[in-house]
Amino acid sequence: MVSINAFVTGGFNSTYMKTLIVTIIFLLLTGTAPAQRICGSAAYTQQLLQSNPSLQNSFDKVAEQIAKATKRYAARDTSANEIINIPVVIHLLYKTAVQNISDVQIRSQIDALNKDFANQNEDRLNRPEAFRNLAADVKIKFCLAQVDPQGNRTNGIIRTKTNTDLFAADDAMKSSLKGGTNPWDNKKYLNIWVCALNSRSLGYATPPGGPADLDGLVIAYDVFGTVGNLRAPFNKGRTATHEVGHWLGLNHIWGDSDCGDDGVEDTPRQKTYNFGTPVFPHVTACSPNSNGDMFMNFMDFSDDAVMNMFTVGQKNRMRALFANGNIRNSFLTSFACDSNLAAGPLPVLIPEETPAVKLNLIKVYPNPVQYNMVVENNAVTNTAQTIMVFNATGNMVYSGIVTKQKTTVNLSFLNTGLYIVRIGEGTNQFTAKFIKQ
Repeated sequence: MVSINAFVTGGFNSTYMKTLIVTIIFLLLTGTAPAQRICGSAAYTQQLLQSNPSLQNSFDKVAEQIAKATKRYAARDTSANEIINIPVVIHLLYKTAVQNISDVQIRSQIDALNKDFANQNEDRLNRPEAFRNLAADVKIKFCLAQVDPQGNRTNGIIRTKTNTDLFAADDAMKSSLKGGTNPWDNKKYLNIWVCALNSRSLGYATPPGGPADLDGLVIAYDVFGTVGNLRAPFNKGRTATHEVGHWLGLNHIWGDSDCGDDGVEDTPRQKTYNFGTPVFPHVTACSPNSNGDMFMNFMDFSDDAVMNMFTVGQKNRMRALFANGNIRNSFLTSFACDSNLAAGPLPVLIPEETPAVKLNLIKVYPNPVQYNMVVENNAVTNTAQTIMVFNATGNMVYSGIVTKQKTTVNLSFLNTGLYIVRIGEGTNQFTAKFIKQ
């Protein structure tokens, strides 16, 4: 044991003393402190701004978009109750076998996201009565992508063995040149990098308006999902729910400042973050009433078992990103969630001023096709019509004229993948999908 006298009389040199003090502090922080949620998104956003101050203009533009859309709901591309589908690609980076988590664990995270965003999580019954009428079904659904950017089938999981022991919050995991994997098109996919992190942070997200080649989430492999190799008390998938909230424009509920504002009207002001398992009511000097903090909100820092709700205001803020012209609007036309590649929203393949596409008025078969495909036009028409075929990225690869209800088209020259066939122009325009084998 080191005696107090040794310090008083200078019996130890200053270097030793500094090392000992640092060691004691480290032990206090890591050995005796309870597990606490740490989200790196706020610090990451500041890091982005420091390296590229011009991003502030992009962030301000997104804030303006959200403000306008939440006040002018009718300007959206979808109705208020339409479910928005988000295709997800998982970039799983592992060096050890334990980091190479199973497909089952990955799918459990997608299931958890869908329950949380639909207000169907089993623990919703635990929320206090005072806040139950504020809880919302966000009507956003997530899927593992079924179609890759080239139009090929995929399971939405990219497994990559890396030589990197631990990744820092410097976005190296988002680059194949730095031991990670490159993102898929952020206009059509939510990229999630799952890997080993070198800090206490459980994950972080890029805010809307950040660089396109960095867009997405980063989540530690042992807090991703609800079954498998997980670290309690972060074993119910709420880290990803929290970070998706950031990706969709939500702030921390305390606004990252003392008695701060998160920009949402129906979340009560609170002094700072909560962690662990608070007990209702948790009242502070900042609380607007006796209900206190909404510590069970997904945008606080409470343990996974405590988090259980988004509010109506948070729902409106997130969905505002999908309004006409807003930054996440392109997801409304993504088709990568289609497991059979034959249903769901269509990609934008035509000029914006063209009227909306009409569905189910043409049939294509066989589907998949190898050589010749029959295009059956069920719309009543007596005139010659233009037929066009587009690949999955929207480039036209074939065009011709049809004059009959059934037309056979030779497609043997096409590469394998997903394609869109369109007949007609203007208001008489009909679209279908097919796969070329």
